[in-house]
Amino acid sequence: MMRVLDEWAPVTLFPFYRLDQMMAKQQQVVIVGGGVIGLLTAYNLAIQGQAVILLERSGLGQESSWAGGGIVSPLYPWRYSPAVTALAHWSQDFYPQLAQRLFTATGVDPEVHTTGLYWLDLEDEAEALAWAAREGRPLSKVDVSAAHDAVPALGGGYSQAIYMADVANVRNPRLVKSLKAALLALPGVTIHEQCEVHGFVHEGADVVGVNTAVGPILGDQVVLAAGAWSGELLGKLGLSLPVEPVKGQMILYKCASDFLSSMVLAKGRYAIPRRDGHILIGSTLEHEGFDKTPTESALESLKASAVELIPALAGAEVVGHWAGLRPGSPEGIPYIGEVPGVKGLWLNCGHYRNGLVLAPASCQLFVDLLLGRTPIIDPAAYAPAGRITAE
Repeated sequence: MMRVLDEWAPVTLFPFYRLDQMMAKQQQVVIVGGGVIGLLTAYNLAIQGQAVILLERSGLGQESSWAGGGIVSPLYPWRYSPAVTALAHWSQDFYPQLAQRLFTATGVDPEVHTTGLYWLDLEDEAEALAWAAREGRPLSKVDVSAAHDAVPALGGGYSQAIYMADVANVRNPRLVKSLKAALLALPGVTIHEQCEVHGFVHEGADVVGVNTAVGPILGDQVVLAAGAWSGELLGKLGLSLPVEPVKGQMILYKCASDFLSSMVLAKGRYAIPRRDGHILIGSTLEHEGFDKTPTESALESLKASAVELIPALAGAEVVGHWAGLRPGSPEGIPYIGEVPGVKGLWLNCGHYRNGLVLAPASCQLFVDLLLGRTPIIDPAAYAPAGRITAE
């Protein structure tokens, strides 16, 4: 049932829609996947008056969304296509206000922490600088001595550096917690954790729901936002979605809150400081199917990278070591839109290494498309049509 506007508390939190846009016809939308993409999709729909049923096979945000580092930038943004760049720029610019609005609504701070990022000894530094000039991003070459002055903990042996001051990181477990709290505060939202989806409910050629262990759950629209599991689920319809699990392992240290002042990245490994002094080091890139067991070899490799980047970590204790499964996709371009030939089934998945980076833009674009509104950016590059095939 549509709520009256004087009861619509989130209007003050997300004011970028006109009031007439909020009067969209209510639908019941079933979302498969409770990571950040699924949660933010659900939230953006719910504050527009849509009824949402969110289904998660394990616990909310416990897979890739929890395991990642949360840098609000692709690791090497100049190496990506314009499609990824467009989503990244919109999201980077929007993240601070998203975090503030969620904090205001829930009291849970996602901790968007703007530290800047130093890239060290890049082989394609010239390409990075050319990209920054072309895209108008504040990335510039700095003397390596300036990097050491700004980040005293940084290791020696580096000869060149570039720096972008406005790069932030988001504390992804807290972002998940904040989104969950925001959803639970909204009417018209139902969340089922530990609820695995086994297939789809059909009405002719249309999809009208999903089958679960507790029975069918029906909706006007079904959204597949199941991360690394999205390809397997779409395969049940005889469609091939090239999204596969790509394992990543990370380690965590606890230091003083002022120990590391900026994020640093070299040789494909990075160090991310949280506000409270936790330092994340990541990450590996492994094609091991759905096995996400942490390994001793990865631990030693990550520790070696940590000490090379920040020598003082040699004497620090590793307080966490884990693995997650990224939803690998060709060129890291997500699938956003309705599945061609299958009315009622939509995709918002396949973000590979950049799910947290791209989530705000991807989820806003998705809602624009589902509700038939003018999209925030050109959706053509993300459309499933022409990118998925019959098996």
